[in-house]
Amino acid sequence: MVKAWIFLVLGVLLALTGLVWTLQGLGIVGGSVMSGVTTWAIIGPIVMVVALVLVLVGVRQLRGRGR
Repeated sequence: MVKAWIFLVLGVLLALTGLVWTLQGLGIVGGSVMSGVTTWAIIGPIVMVVALVLVLVGVRQLRGRGR
């Protein structure tokens, strides 16, 4: 059960990080050396996909424990 929550928390934090990186890469969020750099606009969504997988694994584990 604790492992499932770890997956969920890490997934959410990673998704937020990926979102910030994407917005910085697109130049929407400024004030960083990452702002306006296309590389971060590519890495951000990839990180968000990995985060989604972690969240899905955590949810599946939590639902499996309830049965």
